[in-house]
Amino acid sequence: MRAKIISKNFLRKMTCFAFVMLFTLCGTALSPLEVYALSEDEISAPSAVLMESETGEVLFEKNPHDIRPCASITKVMTLILVFEAIDANKFTYDDMAVASAHAASMGGSDIWLEEGESMSVHDLIKSVVVASANDSAVVLAELVSGTEDEFVAKMNEKAKVLGMNDTTFKNCNGLDEEGHLTSAYDVALMSAELMKHEKIFEYSSIWLDNLRGGATQIVNTNKLLKTYKGITGLKTGTTSGAGSCMSATATRDNLSLVAVVLGCDTGTGRFKDAATLLDYGFANYKVETLTVPAEYLMPISVKGGMESEVSVSCEPSLNVLLPKGNTEELECKANLPEELTAPVEKGVKIGTITYLNQGATVDELEVFTASESHKMSFGEIFAVLLSKIISL
Repeated sequence: MRAKIISKNFLRKMTCFAFVMLFTLCGTALSPLEVYALSEDEISAPSAVLMESETGEVLFEKNPHDIRPCASITKVMTLILVFEAIDANKFTYDDMAVASAHAASMGGSDIWLEEGESMSVHDLIKSVVVASANDSAVVLAELVSGTEDEFVAKMNEKAKVLGMNDTTFKNCNGLDEEGHLTSAYDVALMSAELMKHEKIFEYSSIWLDNLRGGATQIVNTNKLLKTYKGITGLKTGTTSGAGSCMSATATRDNLSLVAVVLGCDTGTGRFKDAATLLDYGFANYKVETLTVPAEYLMPISVKGGMESEVSVSCEPSLNVLLPKGNTEELECKANLPEELTAPVEKGVKIGTITYLNQGATVDELEVFTASESHKMSFGEIFAVLLSKIISL
Protein backbone atom coordinates (compact mmCIF):
# COMPACT_ATOMS: atom_id res chain seq x y z
CA MET A 1 0.00 0.00 0.00
CA ARG A 2 2.79 2.39 0.93
CA ALA A 3 4.49 1.72 -2.39
CA LYS A 4 1.35 2.72 -4.26
CA ILE A 5 1.07 5.98 -2.23
CA ILE A 6 4.70 6.88 -2.90
CA SER A 7 4.23 6.11 -6.57
CA LYS A 8 1.19 8.40 -6.81
CA ASN A 9 2.94 11.27 -4.98
CA PHE A 10 5.98 10.88 -7.21
CA LEU A 11 3.75 10.95 -10.30
CA ARG A 12 2.04 14.14 -9.13
CA LYS A 13 5.37 15.87 -8.53
CA MET A 14 6.76 14.84 -11.89
CA THR A 15 3.59 16.00 -13.65
CA CYS A 16 3.81 19.43 -11.99
CA PHE A 17 7.51 19.64 -12.84
CA ALA A 18 6.76 18.79 -16.47
CA PHE A 19 4.13 21.55 -16.71
CA VAL A 20 6.52 24.09 -15.19
CA MET A 21 9.27 23.14 -17.64
CA LEU A 22 6.84 23.24 -20.58
CA PHE A 23 5.62 26.70 -19.62
CA THR A 24 9.20 27.90 -19.15
CA LEU A 25 10.37 26.55 -22.47
CA CYS A 26 7.30 27.68 -24.44
CA GLY A 27 6.56 30.91 -22.60
CA THR A 28 8.01 33.08 -25.34
CA ALA A 29 5.92 31.43 -28.02
CA LEU A 30 2.71 31.49 -25.98
CA SER A 31 2.93 35.05 -24.71
CA PRO A 32 2.13 38.12 -26.85
CA LEU A 33 4.89 40.17 -28.49
CA GLU A 34 6.77 41.95 -25.72
CA VAL A 35 6.14 45.66 -25.27
CA TYR A 36 9.37 47.63 -25.41
CA ALA A 37 10.77 51.14 -25.72
CA LEU A 38 12.65 52.56 -28.69
CA SER A 39 15.33 55.23 -28.35
CA GLU A 40 16.44 57.71 -31.00
CA ASP A 41 19.91 56.14 -30.99
CA GLU A 42 18.46 52.91 -32.39
CA ILE A 43 17.40 54.74 -35.57
CA SER A 44 20.34 55.70 -37.76
CA ALA A 45 18.32 58.13 -39.90
CA PRO A 46 18.71 61.78 -38.83
CA SER A 47 14.95 62.26 -39.14
CA ALA A 48 12.16 59.72 -38.64
CA VAL A 49 8.46 59.38 -37.80
CA LEU A 50 6.17 56.45 -37.07
CA MET A 51 2.48 57.26 -37.52
CA GLU A 52 -0.78 55.30 -37.28
CA SER A 53 -2.37 56.04 -40.63
CA GLU A 54 -6.06 56.30 -39.68
CA THR A 55 -5.80 58.54 -36.61
CA GLY A 56 -2.61 60.35 -37.61
CA GLU A 57 -1.22 59.73 -34.14
CA VAL A 58 2.58 59.86 -33.96
CA LEU A 59 3.98 56.84 -32.12
CA PHE A 60 7.69 57.67 -32.46
CA GLU A 61 9.62 60.67 -33.71
CA LYS A 62 13.18 61.77 -34.19
CA ASN A 63 13.65 65.33 -35.44
CA PRO A 64 10.25 65.06 -37.16
CA HIS A 65 10.17 68.66 -38.43
CA ASP A 66 13.75 68.96 -39.68
CA ILE A 67 13.52 70.49 -43.15
CA ARG A 68 15.26 68.34 -45.73
CA PRO A 69 14.84 66.82 -49.23
CA CYS A 70 13.02 63.50 -49.62
CA ALA A 71 13.99 62.48 -53.17
CA SER A 72 11.43 60.29 -54.96
CA ILE A 73 9.11 60.10 -51.95
CA THR A 74 7.91 63.33 -53.55
CA LYS A 75 5.97 61.06 -55.91
CA VAL A 76 3.59 60.20 -53.06
CA MET A 77 2.00 63.63 -53.55
CA THR A 78 2.09 63.20 -57.33
CA LEU A 79 0.17 59.94 -56.98
CA ILE A 80 -2.39 61.51 -54.64
CA LEU A 81 -3.29 64.08 -57.27
CA VAL A 82 -3.36 61.47 -60.04
CA PHE A 83 -5.76 59.23 -58.10
CA GLU A 84 -7.93 62.24 -57.27
CA ALA A 85 -8.10 63.12 -60.97
CA ILE A 86 -9.13 59.56 -61.81
CA ASP A 87 -11.77 59.63 -59.07
CA ALA A 88 -13.07 62.87 -60.59
CA ASN A 89 -13.39 61.12 -63.99
CA LYS A 90 -10.84 63.37 -65.70
CA PHE A 91 -9.32 60.26 -67.28
CA THR A 92 -9.21 56.50 -66.74
CA TYR A 93 -6.52 53.90 -66.15
CA ASP A 94 -6.89 52.75 -69.75
CA ASP A 95 -6.46 56.20 -71.31
CA MET A 96 -3.22 56.82 -73.18
CA ALA A 97 -0.85 59.68 -72.38
CA VAL A 98 1.90 61.03 -74.63
CA ALA A 99 5.39 61.87 -73.41
CA SER A 100 6.43 65.46 -74.05
CA ALA A 101 9.99 66.56 -74.76
CA HIS A 102 10.17 67.85 -71.20
CA ALA A 103 9.08 64.52 -69.73
CA ALA A 104 11.50 62.57 -71.93
CA SER A 105 14.39 64.80 -70.78
CA MET A 106 14.23 63.67 -67.15
CA GLY A 107 17.32 61.99 -65.74
CA GLY A 108 17.86 59.68 -62.82
CA SER A 109 15.45 56.79 -62.39
CA ASP A 110 13.29 56.45 -65.51
CA ILE A 111 11.88 54.06 -68.10
CA TRP A 112 13.51 55.87 -71.06
CA LEU A 113 10.34 57.36 -72.49
CA GLU A 114 10.85 58.94 -75.89
CA GLU A 115 9.19 62.16 -76.97
CA GLY A 116 5.84 61.30 -78.53
CA GLU A 117 5.69 57.81 -77.01
CA SER A 118 2.25 56.76 -75.75
CA MET A 119 1.63 54.71 -72.63
CA SER A 120 -1.49 53.90 -70.61
CA VAL A 121 -2.17 55.66 -67.33
CA HIS A 122 -2.11 52.23 -65.67
CA ASP A 123 1.42 51.49 -66.90
CA LEU A 124 2.62 54.99 -66.08
CA ILE A 125 1.40 54.68 -62.49
CA LYS A 126 2.96 51.22 -62.27
CA SER A 127 6.31 52.55 -63.45
CA VAL A 128 6.18 55.43 -60.95
CA VAL A 129 5.36 53.20 -57.98
CA VAL A 130 7.51 50.18 -58.83
CA ALA A 131 10.46 51.68 -60.70
CA SER A 132 10.24 55.28 -59.40
CA ALA A 133 10.24 56.57 -62.97
CA ASN A 134 10.87 60.32 -63.10
CA ASP A 135 9.80 60.63 -66.73
CA SER A 136 6.49 58.84 -66.09
CA ALA A 137 5.77 61.15 -63.14
CA VAL A 138 6.07 64.18 -65.43
CA VAL A 139 3.79 62.62 -68.08
CA LEU A 140 1.13 62.06 -65.41
CA ALA A 141 1.60 65.58 -64.05
CA GLU A 142 1.12 67.06 -67.51
CA LEU A 143 -1.94 64.88 -68.06
CA VAL A 144 -3.53 66.23 -64.87
CA SER A 145 -2.63 69.91 -65.19
CA GLY A 146 -1.23 70.60 -68.65
CA THR A 147 2.26 71.53 -67.46
CA GLU A 148 4.51 70.37 -64.64
CA ASP A 149 4.62 73.90 -63.20
CA GLU A 150 0.84 74.04 -62.92
CA PHE A 151 0.82 70.56 -61.38
CA VAL A 152 3.47 71.56 -58.80
CA ALA A 153 1.26 74.49 -57.81
CA LYS A 154 -1.51 71.97 -57.10
CA MET A 155 0.94 69.86 -55.10
CA ASN A 156 1.69 72.80 -52.84
CA GLU A 157 -2.00 73.63 -52.49
CA LYS A 158 -2.73 70.06 -51.44
CA ALA A 159 0.17 70.16 -49.00
CA LYS A 160 -1.40 73.14 -47.25
CA VAL A 161 -4.76 71.35 -47.06
CA LEU A 162 -3.08 68.35 -45.40
CA GLY A 163 -1.25 70.55 -42.88
CA MET A 164 2.19 69.92 -44.39
CA ASN A 165 3.65 73.15 -43.05
CA ASP A 166 7.28 72.12 -43.56
CA THR A 167 6.92 71.40 -47.28
CA THR A 168 7.64 73.24 -50.51
CA PHE A 169 7.54 71.30 -53.78
CA LYS A 170 9.52 72.47 -56.81
CA ASN A 171 8.98 69.45 -59.07
CA CYS A 172 6.79 66.36 -59.28
CA ASN A 173 9.42 63.62 -59.08
CA GLY A 174 11.89 64.55 -56.33
CA LEU A 175 15.03 65.30 -58.33
CA ASP A 176 17.34 67.53 -56.32
CA GLU A 177 16.34 71.18 -56.73
CA GLU A 178 17.00 74.16 -54.51
CA GLY A 179 14.07 74.81 -52.21
CA HIS A 180 12.42 71.42 -52.81
CA LEU A 181 12.07 70.44 -49.15
CA THR A 182 9.84 68.66 -46.65
CA SER A 183 10.03 66.84 -43.29
CA ALA A 184 9.53 63.30 -42.00
CA TYR A 185 6.28 64.38 -40.34
CA ASP A 186 4.91 65.86 -43.57
CA VAL A 187 5.89 62.75 -45.53
CA ALA A 188 3.94 60.66 -43.02
CA LEU A 189 0.91 62.93 -43.47
CA MET A 190 0.86 62.62 -47.25
CA SER A 191 1.60 58.89 -47.09
CA ALA A 192 -1.45 58.38 -44.86
CA GLU A 193 -3.49 60.42 -47.37
CA LEU A 194 -2.33 58.26 -50.28
CA MET A 195 -3.29 55.12 -48.33
CA LYS A 196 -6.93 56.27 -48.51
CA HIS A 197 -6.75 55.40 -52.21
CA GLU A 198 -6.65 51.62 -51.78
CA LYS A 199 -5.81 51.17 -55.45
CA ILE A 200 -2.25 52.20 -54.59
CA PHE A 201 -1.62 48.85 -52.89
CA GLU A 202 -2.26 46.99 -56.14
CA TYR A 203 0.79 48.79 -57.48
CA SER A 204 2.99 49.02 -54.39
CA SER A 205 2.75 45.25 -53.80
CA ILE A 206 4.21 44.44 -57.24
CA TRP A 207 7.71 42.99 -57.00
CA LEU A 208 8.51 42.27 -60.65
CA ASP A 209 6.59 43.29 -63.77
CA ASN A 210 7.06 44.58 -67.28
CA LEU A 211 6.06 47.36 -69.66
CA ARG A 212 5.85 47.78 -73.44
CA GLY A 213 4.50 44.26 -73.92
CA GLY A 214 7.36 42.67 -72.04
CA ALA A 215 10.16 44.67 -73.60
CA THR A 216 10.92 46.61 -70.40
CA GLN A 217 11.23 44.84 -67.06
CA ILE A 218 10.80 46.73 -63.78
CA VAL A 219 11.69 45.65 -60.24
CA ASN A 220 10.36 47.24 -57.08
CA THR A 221 12.81 49.45 -55.20
CA ASN A 222 11.15 48.49 -51.89
CA LYS A 223 13.16 45.48 -50.71
CA LEU A 224 10.94 45.08 -47.62
CA LEU A 225 8.36 43.46 -49.88
CA LYS A 226 10.47 40.31 -49.71
CA THR A 227 11.37 40.40 -46.02
CA TYR A 228 8.77 42.15 -43.85
CA LYS A 229 5.50 40.58 -42.74
CA GLY A 230 2.50 42.76 -43.53
CA ILE A 231 4.35 45.26 -45.74
CA THR A 232 2.04 47.09 -48.16
CA GLY A 233 4.29 49.79 -49.67
CA LEU A 234 4.97 52.58 -50.17
CA LYS A 235 7.85 54.56 -51.71
CA THR A 236 11.62 54.80 -51.64
CA GLY A 237 13.83 57.66 -52.75
CA THR A 238 17.53 58.28 -53.20
CA THR A 239 19.50 61.29 -54.44
CA SER A 240 22.88 62.74 -53.55
CA GLY A 241 21.17 65.61 -51.76
CA ALA A 242 18.53 63.62 -49.91
CA GLY A 243 20.42 60.43 -49.12
CA SER A 244 18.46 57.20 -48.83
CA CYS A 245 14.83 57.80 -47.82
CA MET A 246 11.74 55.70 -47.36
CA SER A 247 8.09 55.78 -46.47
CA ALA A 248 7.18 52.22 -45.49
CA THR A 249 3.61 51.11 -44.86
CA ALA A 250 2.47 47.87 -43.26
CA THR A 251 -0.71 46.39 -41.78
CA ARG A 252 -1.21 43.69 -39.16
CA ASP A 253 -4.43 42.90 -37.26
CA ASN A 254 -6.17 46.02 -38.63
CA LEU A 255 -3.32 48.26 -37.42
CA SER A 256 -1.83 50.25 -40.34
CA LEU A 257 1.44 52.08 -39.80
CA VAL A 258 3.60 54.51 -41.76
CA ALA A 259 7.33 54.55 -41.02
CA VAL A 260 9.29 57.43 -42.54
CA VAL A 261 13.08 57.70 -42.53
CA LEU A 262 14.94 60.52 -44.27
CA GLY A 263 18.65 60.99 -44.93
CA CYS A 264 20.02 57.50 -44.30
CA ASP A 265 23.60 56.85 -45.41
CA THR A 266 22.71 53.64 -47.26
CA GLY A 267 19.74 51.81 -48.74
CA THR A 268 20.31 48.96 -46.31
CA GLY A 269 20.17 51.43 -43.43
CA ARG A 270 16.82 52.84 -44.49
CA PHE A 271 15.26 49.37 -44.73
CA LYS A 272 16.63 48.43 -41.30
CA ASP A 273 15.36 51.66 -39.74
CA ALA A 274 11.92 51.32 -41.32
CA ALA A 275 11.59 47.72 -40.12
CA THR A 276 12.68 48.72 -36.61
CA LEU A 277 10.04 51.44 -36.48
CA LEU A 278 7.31 49.12 -37.74
CA ASP A 279 8.34 46.40 -35.25
CA TYR A 280 8.07 48.92 -32.44
CA GLY A 281 4.60 50.00 -33.54
CA PHE A 282 3.19 46.50 -33.87
CA ALA A 283 4.68 45.42 -30.55
CA ASN A 284 3.35 48.38 -28.57
CA TYR A 285 -0.01 49.31 -30.07
CA LYS A 286 -3.31 47.77 -31.09
CA VAL A 287 -6.53 48.86 -32.74
CA GLU A 288 -10.00 48.27 -31.34
CA THR A 289 -13.29 48.94 -33.08
CA LEU A 290 -15.72 51.12 -31.17
CA THR A 291 -19.33 50.05 -30.77
CA VAL A 292 -22.12 52.15 -29.29
CA PRO A 293 -24.16 50.30 -26.62
CA ALA A 294 -27.75 49.89 -27.75
CA GLU A 295 -29.16 51.48 -24.60
CA TYR A 296 -27.49 54.78 -25.53
CA LEU A 297 -29.34 54.89 -28.85
CA MET A 298 -32.85 54.44 -27.45
CA PRO A 299 -35.43 57.14 -28.37
CA ILE A 300 -35.69 60.07 -25.94
CA SER A 301 -39.06 61.30 -24.72
CA VAL A 302 -40.19 64.83 -25.59
CA LYS A 303 -42.18 67.06 -23.26
CA GLY A 304 -44.93 69.13 -24.88
CA GLY A 305 -44.36 67.73 -28.34
CA MET A 306 -46.73 66.48 -30.97
CA GLU A 307 -44.40 63.48 -31.24
CA SER A 308 -43.84 61.90 -27.84
CA GLU A 309 -40.23 60.94 -28.57
CA VAL A 310 -37.38 61.43 -31.02
CA SER A 311 -34.84 58.94 -32.25
CA VAL A 312 -31.12 59.55 -31.85
CA SER A 313 -28.02 58.78 -33.91
CA CYS A 314 -24.30 58.50 -33.33
CA GLU A 315 -21.55 57.74 -35.83
CA PRO A 316 -18.75 55.83 -34.09
CA SER A 317 -15.13 56.10 -35.16
CA LEU A 318 -14.08 53.04 -37.11
CA ASN A 319 -11.08 52.31 -34.90
CA VAL A 320 -9.34 53.60 -31.83
CA LEU A 321 -5.62 53.24 -31.16
CA LEU A 322 -4.62 51.81 -27.79
CA PRO A 323 -1.32 50.87 -26.16
CA LYS A 324 -0.68 47.21 -25.53
CA GLY A 325 0.28 45.98 -22.08
CA ASN A 326 -3.06 46.41 -20.33
CA THR A 327 -6.03 44.10 -20.43
CA GLU A 328 -8.72 46.50 -19.25
CA GLU A 329 -11.76 46.78 -21.50
CA LEU A 330 -12.84 50.18 -22.76
CA GLU A 331 -15.24 51.97 -20.43
CA CYS A 332 -18.17 53.73 -22.08
CA LYS A 333 -20.03 56.64 -20.47
CA ALA A 334 -22.98 58.59 -21.88
CA ASN A 335 -23.93 62.21 -21.16
CA LEU A 336 -27.49 62.31 -22.51
CA PRO A 337 -30.69 64.03 -21.33
CA GLU A 338 -33.53 61.90 -19.99
CA GLU A 339 -36.09 64.19 -21.64
CA LEU A 340 -36.22 66.96 -24.25
CA THR A 341 -38.63 69.87 -24.53
CA ALA A 342 -40.47 70.60 -27.77
CA PRO A 343 -39.84 71.85 -30.32
CA VAL A 344 -36.98 69.51 -31.19
CA GLU A 345 -35.32 69.74 -34.58
CA LYS A 346 -33.62 66.92 -36.43
CA GLY A 347 -29.80 66.92 -36.42
CA VAL A 348 -29.35 68.78 -33.13
CA LYS A 349 -26.51 67.74 -30.84
CA ILE A 350 -27.94 66.56 -27.52
CA GLY A 351 -25.01 64.85 -25.79
CA THR A 352 -21.86 62.79 -25.98
CA ILE A 353 -20.62 59.25 -25.52
CA THR A 354 -17.12 58.99 -24.05
CA TYR A 355 -14.76 56.01 -24.24
CA LEU A 356 -12.09 55.68 -21.58
CA ASN A 357 -9.09 53.39 -21.11
CA GLN A 358 -7.61 53.26 -17.62
CA GLY A 359 -9.39 56.52 -16.83
CA ALA A 360 -8.04 58.38 -19.87
CA THR A 361 -10.34 59.51 -22.68
CA VAL A 362 -9.54 57.79 -25.95
CA ASP A 363 -12.51 59.09 -27.96
CA GLU A 364 -15.65 61.18 -27.55
CA LEU A 365 -18.59 60.82 -29.92
CA GLU A 366 -21.41 63.31 -30.45
CA VAL A 367 -25.05 62.22 -30.27
CA PHE A 368 -27.67 63.93 -32.46
CA THR A 369 -31.44 63.83 -32.85
CA ALA A 370 -32.45 61.71 -35.85
CA SER A 371 -36.07 62.91 -36.00
CA GLU A 372 -38.09 65.95 -34.95
CA SER A 373 -40.99 66.80 -32.64
CA HIS A 374 -43.18 69.87 -33.17
CA LYS A 375 -44.38 71.89 -30.21
CA MET A 376 -47.94 71.04 -29.25
CA SER A 377 -50.42 73.78 -30.20
CA PHE A 378 -54.21 74.19 -30.14
CA GLY A 379 -54.42 74.23 -33.93
CA GLU A 380 -52.40 71.03 -34.31
CA ILE A 381 -54.36 69.27 -31.55
CA PHE A 382 -57.65 70.28 -33.18
CA ALA A 383 -56.41 69.03 -36.57
CA VAL A 384 -55.46 65.67 -35.08
CA LEU A 385 -58.83 65.33 -33.30
CA LEU A 386 -60.71 66.30 -36.44
CA SER A 387 -58.87 63.76 -38.55
CA LYS A 388 -59.69 61.04 -36.02
CA ILE A 389 -63.36 62.03 -35.95
CA ILE A 390 -63.55 61.98 -39.73
CA SER A 391 -61.94 58.54 -39.83
CA LEU A 392 -64.58 57.07 -37.50
